[in-house]
Amino acid sequence: MHEGRDNMTDIEIANSIDIIDIREIAKKINLDENDLILYGNEKSKITKKPSNKSGKLILVTAINPTPFGEGKTTVSIGLADAFNKLNKKVIATLREPSMGPVFGMKGGATGGGYSQIIPMEDINLHFTGDMHAITSANNLLSAAIDNHIFNGNKLNIKKVVFNRCLDVNDRSLRNILVNGENMHFDITAASEVMAILTLCKDIDDLKKRLGNIIIGVNDNNKFVYAKDLKVENAMTVLLKDAIYPNLVQTLEHTPVFIHGGPFANIAHGCSSVISTKLAMSLADYTITEAGFGSDLGAEKFFDIKCRNANIKPDCIVLVATVKALKYNGNGNLVEGLSNLKAHINNLKKSNSNIVVCLNKYSDDKEEEIDIVKNCCSDNKVSFAVSTAYSNGSSGAIELANEVLKLVEKENDFKYLYDISSSIKDKINELATKIYNADGVIYTDKALEKIKELEDKNMPLMPICVAKTQYSLSDDKDKLGYPSNYKITVRDIRIYNGAGFITVYLGDILTMPGLSKKPNYENINIIDDKIIGIF
Repeated sequence: MHEGRDNMTDIEIANSIDIIDIREIAKKINLDENDLILYGNEKSKITKKPSNKSGKLILVTAINPTPFGEGKTTVSIGLADAFNKLNKKVIATLREPSMGPVFGMKGGATGGGYSQIIPMEDINLHFTGDMHAITSANNLLSAAIDNHIFNGNKLNIKKVVFNRCLDVNDRSLRNILVNGENMHFDITAASEVMAILTLCKDIDDLKKRLGNIIIGVNDNNKFVYAKDLKVENAMTVLLKDAIYPNLVQTLEHTPVFIHGGPFANIAHGCSSVISTKLAMSLADYTITEAGFGSDLGAEKFFDIKCRNANIKPDCIVLVATVKALKYNGNGNLVEGLSNLKAHINNLKKSNSNIVVCLNKYSDDKEEEIDIVKNCCSDNKVSFAVSTAYSNGSSGAIELANEVLKLVEKENDFKYLYDISSSIKDKINELATKIYNADGVIYTDKALEKIKELEDKNMPLMPICVAKTQYSLSDDKDKLGYPSNYKITVRDIRIYNGAGFITVYLGDILTMPGLSKKPNYENINIIDDKIIGIF
């Protein structure tokens, strides 16, 4: 339990704060009502296009997650509030939560304690309907494919490779039988339409990318595209409002953009390019986060999002906790520091401006904090403590000041691999340089897919690895800094519209199941108040 919470739940804390009219929040970043599509007084969409101005960009990432939670979103929000408290013009850009984890295991993804975004119930549930629009556009394409085949199949599709999706954890939808064919559902966050929405630059780019989705293979072994069905325009219509970023606020009324929600273990795990570029044009400082550990979200932020959007971070915040480090060391903090060192080493391959943020719990001992601080000193990275969860902006001032120093230095940013390298060479770079593996094992299925892509002379694309988030490796039980092992590439899938190749490691699944004791058991509405979301 963190200090200063008075035994209030996250949702009780959120409900205790008076929300400022969203039009007033918009004014803080020079937006007026003509730039907004209002959803009541508490949230809106932003129709304004980015200008050429570009403020500083700060990325928040973390060590490998544990059952305790590392507080990456909490730190991101607290840091934004601290910048605001220091009279800096700042916007946080975050991802929208998926309802799958909200009702499943995670319970919510809007921060916690006194470092939250509001209205938290709306953001965690239906919000402004973006998730539904993405799901609908995706499943319209699936329906169009099925309808085309039913009505004569003039395109001679012999194999469908596009999946349906749903924003609910439902393991029964991993494999279903449709017209005698095995089909699959992905969770919406893992869909290609989600990836396209978060990587497109405008509505014309969105339409083009949707048309470039590969939906199947014909009897001449050629790819068939969504544009061959003339469905991309209708899909774009379903996404006409979803393409606009959503504006909300923190408990301390700092502006926050929420847009897109891809998972970092099975997708690229970053908020939208549109929201990031808009924030960078409106504020002097933009704070964003990438999902799960730096081996997943941060690497994909650099090699997929930054490459795609032609942006680069000015500073990286690496979040860790004493509890998580002990977990990685099987109860031993010093042993667990190996995981922190691994992520520092990974980030140094792409960046030079790095600060480790220890997200402090009330029962952390000073000697434990000193051990982590000394480790950072030994590894030549900055260090700061955050208590934003308990103390809001005041608890992140130390971190904010450290970041403000670092962003003024030139960040030696570079991509991990050359985009012109072969698929196998890119995978090997990730395996050996980020996952610390000795090499790569390929299944016959994966080798066949790679050969197919190479034979078809597909354009050069970055790699999006889908793997467990709990370890640097493809085995969730390999904690700390695993070595002397090989990763196994199980399958390959091209997201042609999104512009990347997804590589599946180990037993990772794109449709999660519910936990043994799902969080939906705790969620209720009593006297018009929602409870149980945290």
